[in-house]
Amino acid sequence: MKKKIIVLFLSLNLIACGELQQVIDQLPQGSTSIGNVEIAEGLREALNMGIEKQVAKLTKTDGFFKNELVKIVLPEELQKVDKTLRDIGLGNLADEGLKVLNRAAEDAVSEATPIFVDAVKGITFDDAKNILMGNDDAATQYLTNATQTALYAKFNPVIKNSFEKVGADQIWSNLITRYNSIPLVKKVNPDLTDYVTNEALDGVYTMIAVEEKEIRTKVGSRTTDLLRKVFTLQD
Repeated sequence: MKKKIIVLFLSLNLIACGELQQVIDQLPQGSTSIGNVEIAEGLREALNMGIEKQVAKLTKTDGFFKNELVKIVLPEELQKVDKTLRDIGLGNLADEGLKVLNRAAEDAVSEATPIFVDAVKGITFDDAKNILMGNDDAATQYLTNATQTALYAKFNPVIKNSFEKVGADQIWSNLITRYNSIPLVKKVNPDLTDYVTNEALDGVYTMIAVEEKEIRTKVGSRTTDLLRKVFTLQD
Protein backbone atom coordinates (compact mmCIF):
# COMPACT_ATOMS: atom_id res chain seq x y z
CA MET A 1 0.00 0.00 0.00
CA LYS A 2 2.81 2.41 0.94
CA LYS A 3 4.53 1.72 -2.39
CA LYS A 4 1.32 2.52 -4.29
CA ILE A 5 0.94 5.82 -2.42
CA ILE A 6 4.54 6.78 -3.15
CA VAL A 7 4.14 5.94 -6.85
CA LEU A 8 0.92 7.97 -7.03
CA PHE A 9 2.61 10.93 -5.30
CA LEU A 10 5.55 10.86 -7.70
CA SER A 11 3.19 10.64 -10.68
CA LEU A 12 1.24 13.70 -9.55
CA ASN A 13 4.49 15.60 -9.05
CA LEU A 14 5.61 14.72 -12.57
CA ILE A 15 2.29 15.91 -14.01
CA ALA A 16 2.54 19.18 -12.07
CA CYS A 17 6.12 19.72 -13.25
CA GLY A 18 5.03 19.02 -16.81
CA GLU A 19 2.30 21.67 -16.62
CA LEU A 20 4.74 24.16 -15.10
CA GLN A 21 7.19 23.50 -17.92
CA GLN A 22 4.42 24.23 -20.45
CA VAL A 23 3.89 27.64 -18.85
CA ILE A 24 7.62 28.34 -18.89
CA ASP A 25 7.82 27.28 -22.54
CA GLN A 26 5.26 29.97 -23.43
CA LEU A 27 7.45 32.74 -22.04
CA PRO A 28 9.66 34.66 -24.52
CA GLN A 29 12.73 32.65 -25.42
CA GLY A 30 16.24 34.03 -25.58
CA SER A 31 17.54 36.84 -23.40
CA THR A 32 15.29 38.51 -20.84
CA SER A 33 15.77 41.95 -22.42
CA ILE A 34 14.41 40.76 -25.78
CA GLY A 35 11.34 39.29 -24.11
CA ASN A 36 10.70 42.46 -22.13
CA VAL A 37 11.09 44.64 -25.19
CA GLU A 38 8.49 42.64 -27.07
CA ILE A 39 6.10 42.69 -24.12
CA ALA A 40 6.62 46.43 -23.71
CA GLU A 41 5.78 46.95 -27.38
CA GLY A 42 2.59 44.95 -26.94
CA LEU A 43 1.58 46.99 -23.90
CA ARG A 44 2.28 50.27 -25.69
CA GLU A 45 0.20 49.02 -28.61
CA ALA A 46 -2.67 48.26 -26.22
CA LEU A 47 -2.43 51.74 -24.71
CA ASN A 48 -2.34 53.35 -28.14
CA MET A 49 -5.45 51.40 -29.09
CA GLY A 50 -7.09 52.82 -25.98
CA ILE A 51 -6.27 56.31 -27.18
CA GLU A 52 -7.45 55.66 -30.73
CA LYS A 53 -10.67 53.84 -29.84
CA GLN A 54 -11.72 55.20 -26.46
CA VAL A 55 -10.12 58.60 -25.88
CA ALA A 56 -11.23 59.70 -29.33
CA LYS A 57 -14.81 59.33 -28.11
CA LEU A 58 -14.15 62.03 -25.51
CA THR A 59 -13.40 64.63 -28.18
CA LYS A 60 -16.90 64.47 -29.66
CA THR A 61 -19.77 66.68 -28.53
CA ASP A 62 -21.11 65.22 -25.27
CA GLY A 63 -18.10 62.87 -25.14
CA PHE A 64 -17.74 63.79 -21.48
CA PHE A 65 -21.17 65.21 -20.75
CA LYS A 66 -23.14 62.10 -21.72
CA ASN A 67 -20.58 59.50 -20.64
CA GLU A 68 -21.32 58.52 -17.05
CA LEU A 69 -17.85 57.01 -16.65
CA VAL A 70 -16.14 60.37 -17.09
CA LYS A 71 -18.82 63.08 -16.87
CA ILE A 72 -17.48 66.09 -14.99
CA VAL A 73 -19.79 67.06 -12.14
CA LEU A 74 -19.48 70.11 -9.94
CA PRO A 75 -16.83 70.13 -7.21
CA GLU A 76 -18.22 69.98 -3.68
CA GLU A 77 -17.82 73.69 -3.01
CA LEU A 78 -19.92 74.51 -6.08
CA GLN A 79 -22.72 72.08 -5.39
CA LYS A 80 -24.21 74.60 -2.99
CA VAL A 81 -23.92 77.21 -5.74
CA ASP A 82 -25.85 74.94 -8.09
CA LYS A 83 -28.58 74.26 -5.52
CA THR A 84 -28.96 77.90 -4.53
CA LEU A 85 -29.24 79.10 -8.12
CA ARG A 86 -31.89 76.47 -8.85
CA ASP A 87 -33.78 77.45 -5.71
CA ILE A 88 -34.03 81.05 -6.90
CA GLY A 89 -35.11 80.10 -10.43
CA LEU A 90 -31.76 80.14 -12.23
CA GLY A 91 -31.73 76.43 -13.11
CA ASN A 92 -30.98 77.09 -16.80
CA LEU A 93 -27.86 79.04 -15.87
CA ALA A 94 -26.76 76.23 -13.56
CA ASP A 95 -27.31 73.65 -16.32
CA GLU A 96 -25.27 75.68 -18.77
CA GLY A 97 -22.48 76.08 -16.23
CA LEU A 98 -22.19 72.32 -15.83
CA LYS A 99 -22.33 71.69 -19.57
CA VAL A 100 -19.53 74.11 -20.45
CA LEU A 101 -17.17 72.45 -17.98
CA ASN A 102 -17.59 69.24 -19.96
CA ARG A 103 -17.36 71.11 -23.27
CA ALA A 104 -14.00 72.53 -22.22
CA ALA A 105 -12.72 69.04 -21.42
CA GLU A 106 -14.01 67.68 -24.75
CA ASP A 107 -12.32 70.49 -26.62
CA ALA A 108 -9.06 70.14 -24.71
CA VAL A 109 -8.73 66.39 -25.24
CA SER A 110 -8.82 66.84 -29.01
CA GLU A 111 -5.85 69.21 -28.78
CA ALA A 112 -3.95 67.33 -26.11
CA THR A 113 -4.22 63.77 -27.47
CA PRO A 114 -0.97 64.07 -29.51
CA ILE A 115 0.84 65.00 -26.28
CA PHE A 116 -0.52 61.85 -24.70
CA VAL A 117 0.48 59.70 -27.67
CA ASP A 118 4.06 61.02 -27.46
CA ALA A 119 4.14 60.18 -23.76
CA VAL A 120 3.08 56.60 -24.50
CA LYS A 121 5.80 56.23 -27.13
CA GLY A 122 8.43 57.31 -24.63
CA ILE A 123 7.53 54.78 -21.94
CA THR A 124 9.97 51.96 -21.24
CA PHE A 125 8.53 49.08 -19.24
CA ASP A 126 11.54 47.76 -17.33
CA ASP A 127 9.16 45.58 -15.40
CA ALA A 128 7.02 44.70 -18.41
CA LYS A 129 6.24 41.15 -17.30
CA ASN A 130 5.01 42.33 -13.89
CA ILE A 131 2.66 44.79 -15.58
CA LEU A 132 1.45 42.17 -18.02
CA MET A 133 0.65 39.78 -15.19
CA GLY A 134 -0.90 42.54 -13.06
CA ASN A 135 -4.47 43.78 -12.66
CA ASP A 136 -6.76 44.58 -15.57
CA ASP A 137 -5.60 48.23 -15.50
CA ALA A 138 -1.95 47.66 -14.52
CA ALA A 139 -0.55 49.24 -17.69
CA THR A 140 -2.89 52.23 -17.37
CA GLN A 141 -1.87 52.72 -13.73
CA TYR A 142 1.78 52.56 -14.71
CA LEU A 143 1.14 55.08 -17.46
CA THR A 144 -0.71 57.36 -15.03
CA ASN A 145 2.13 57.35 -12.51
CA ALA A 146 4.71 57.91 -15.23
CA THR A 147 3.00 60.78 -17.08
CA GLN A 148 0.43 62.54 -14.91
CA THR A 149 2.66 65.36 -13.64
CA ALA A 150 4.08 66.20 -17.06
CA LEU A 151 0.70 65.89 -18.76
CA TYR A 152 -0.93 68.19 -16.21
CA ALA A 153 1.62 70.91 -16.99
CA LYS A 154 0.78 70.68 -20.69
CA PHE A 155 -2.94 70.00 -20.29
CA ASN A 156 -3.70 72.91 -17.96
CA PRO A 157 -3.11 75.75 -20.46
CA VAL A 158 -5.10 73.82 -23.06
CA ILE A 159 -8.04 73.67 -20.65
CA LYS A 160 -7.67 77.40 -19.95
CA ASN A 161 -7.76 78.18 -23.65
CA SER A 162 -10.71 75.82 -24.07
CA PHE A 163 -12.60 77.70 -21.35
CA GLU A 164 -12.22 80.84 -23.42
CA LYS A 165 -13.04 79.05 -26.67
CA VAL A 166 -16.33 77.56 -25.45
CA GLY A 167 -17.21 80.58 -23.31
CA ALA A 168 -16.96 78.72 -20.01
CA ASP A 169 -14.93 81.51 -18.40
CA GLN A 170 -17.64 84.09 -19.06
CA ILE A 171 -20.50 81.79 -18.05
CA TRP A 172 -18.87 80.82 -14.76
CA SER A 173 -17.77 84.37 -14.03
CA ASN A 174 -21.40 85.44 -14.44
CA LEU A 175 -22.70 82.44 -12.48
CA ILE A 176 -20.35 82.94 -9.53
CA THR A 177 -20.91 86.69 -9.53
CA ARG A 178 -24.67 86.12 -9.34
CA TYR A 179 -24.21 83.64 -6.52
CA ASN A 180 -21.82 85.84 -4.53
CA SER A 181 -24.31 88.72 -4.76
CA ILE A 182 -26.95 86.72 -2.87
CA PRO A 183 -27.19 88.04 0.71
CA LEU A 184 -25.68 85.92 3.50
CA VAL A 185 -24.03 83.29 1.24
CA LYS A 186 -20.40 82.37 1.74
CA LYS A 187 -18.45 83.77 -1.20
CA VAL A 188 -16.72 81.27 -3.54
CA ASN A 189 -13.92 81.68 -6.05
CA PRO A 190 -12.91 78.17 -7.18
CA ASP A 191 -10.02 77.37 -9.50
CA LEU A 192 -12.11 75.70 -12.17
CA THR A 193 -9.20 75.39 -14.60
CA ASP A 194 -7.32 73.19 -12.13
CA TYR A 195 -10.43 71.19 -11.30
CA VAL A 196 -11.42 70.49 -14.91
CA THR A 197 -7.81 69.71 -15.86
CA ASN A 198 -7.65 66.97 -13.23
CA GLU A 199 -11.10 65.66 -14.14
CA ALA A 200 -10.25 65.60 -17.85
CA LEU A 201 -7.02 63.71 -17.18
CA ASP A 202 -8.92 61.20 -15.05
CA GLY A 203 -11.35 60.77 -17.92
CA VAL A 204 -8.57 60.05 -20.38
CA TYR A 205 -6.98 57.44 -18.13
CA THR A 206 -10.37 55.90 -17.39
CA MET A 207 -11.12 55.32 -21.05
CA ILE A 208 -7.66 53.87 -21.70
CA ALA A 209 -8.25 51.47 -18.82
CA VAL A 210 -11.53 50.42 -20.46
CA GLU A 211 -9.69 49.35 -23.60
CA GLU A 212 -6.87 47.70 -21.66
CA LYS A 213 -9.38 45.56 -19.78
CA GLU A 214 -11.07 44.62 -23.05
CA ILE A 215 -7.79 43.42 -24.52
CA ARG A 216 -6.84 41.55 -21.37
CA THR A 217 -10.17 39.76 -20.90
CA LYS A 218 -11.52 39.32 -24.43
CA VAL A 219 -9.43 37.42 -26.98
CA GLY A 220 -11.48 38.95 -29.82
CA SER A 221 -10.21 42.42 -28.85
CA ARG A 222 -6.62 41.42 -29.62
CA THR A 223 -6.66 42.53 -33.22
CA THR A 224 -2.96 42.19 -34.07
CA ASP A 225 -0.46 39.34 -33.96
CA LEU A 226 1.61 41.20 -31.38
CA LEU A 227 -1.34 41.69 -29.04
CA ARG A 228 -2.34 38.04 -29.38
CA LYS A 229 1.21 36.85 -28.73
CA VAL A 230 1.86 39.10 -25.74
CA PHE A 231 -1.46 38.86 -23.95
CA THR A 232 -1.66 35.09 -24.36
CA LEU A 233 1.04 34.98 -21.66
CA GLN A 234 -1.32 36.42 -19.06
CA ASP A 235 -4.27 34.16 -19.89
